[in-house]
Amino acid sequence: MTLRHTAAAHPGLVHLALAVGGFAIGTTEFAAMSLEPDLARGLGIDAPTVGHVISAYALGVVVGAPTIAVLSAKMSRRTLLIGLMALFAIGNTLSALAPSYGWMLAFRFLAGLPHGAYFGIASLVAASLVPADRRTQAVGRVMLGLTVATIVGVPFASLLGQIASWRWVFALVALLALTTAGLVALLAPIDAPDRSASPLRELGALKRPQVWLTLGTGAIGFGGMFAVYTYLAATLMDVTGLSPRSVPLMLAVFGTGMTIGNLVVPRFADRALMPTAGALLLWSAGALALYPLAAGNVWTMTFDVFAIGLGGALGTVLQTRLMDVAGDAQALAAALNHSAFNTANAIGPWLGGLAIAAGLGWTSTGLVGCGLALGGFAILSVAAMVERGASGLRAPAQPLRHTG
Repeated sequence: MTLRHTAAAHPGLVHLALAVGGFAIGTTEFAAMSLEPDLARGLGIDAPTVGHVISAYALGVVVGAPTIAVLSAKMSRRTLLIGLMALFAIGNTLSALAPSYGWMLAFRFLAGLPHGAYFGIASLVAASLVPADRRTQAVGRVMLGLTVATIVGVPFASLLGQIASWRWVFALVALLALTTAGLVALLAPIDAPDRSASPLRELGALKRPQVWLTLGTGAIGFGGMFAVYTYLAATLMDVTGLSPRSVPLMLAVFGTGMTIGNLVVPRFADRALMPTAGALLLWSAGALALYPLAAGNVWTMTFDVFAIGLGGALGTVLQTRLMDVAGDAQALAAALNHSAFNTANAIGPWLGGLAIAAGLGWTSTGLVGCGLALGGFAILSVAAMVERGASGLRAPAQPLRHTG
């Protein structure tokens, strides 16, 4: 796809516009988890059932990302981004007006449809504006919108839900989505659709084993974070002993960890992507394993929640990995990254909810999460071995080259 750069297409401004969309998506995705007690009361359901509302959104992402990426193969990326944000605004407006639990499931599914395609296409646009050795940093800037949402948007949404109603949270997200559509229309580079693109070419990504292994790493490995975060508010109140008004501060700690991770980790990933991804998964496994031990004290819990947040940089790293292994099916592979992470968003809360329902306690989600992170590391290890084997068949082995 050819981008026609204008003065308005300054990389920093484009990244900012795209990050606002990430802020809107991050607010609604993570706020739904932090609002779990409020949603339960408002919809007349119990806490584990709220996980179904979260999973409905995740299912929308899983379905919408590949479907939209394939069907929109011949569209201008700029036009597609504007349309995706418009659909996202509609889904969140309807969520704010949902009259019952059943309707809420349907509207959250609708709101999730554009999520993966937006981040996938936004990442491709962001990376196209910088040199190849800074792609992960460019993707990280787009993802900063999501991570800043966990510091500012989610705690504010949690507070707004307590003071007013969770319905106002979804209405605010809809307004942010419309703002993003306007900024993209104003700042994003004008591009001509790729005439050689086609749905069939995009589907070619599904023939690549490394694409599937990367998606599996995210779908399993990232589930650990979601297993804990979904029930974090309840754990903080029932185990750590925090008041409801203090919960947003701890959510901000989590978001700070994610933000710092997305600022720092991409610099390492641009130099050694696979080792960085592996280190992140092992880091997450350790932090999640400590969660049951840390939950009883506010200071140890603060440190551990921050450490779990740092592991959130995995999404940015795997986004760049998919660019490397997708060949000429970039749009579908990029969008599928968020299908994978929202598969994690469905698996993690589901398994965590099963552990809680079995009477193992709120902190059991940490051990569930640790197992998922280690599962992701195992899949990544298989991907590395397959890649090394394929490289060995193509060329003689080369000595290791250490970079400073």
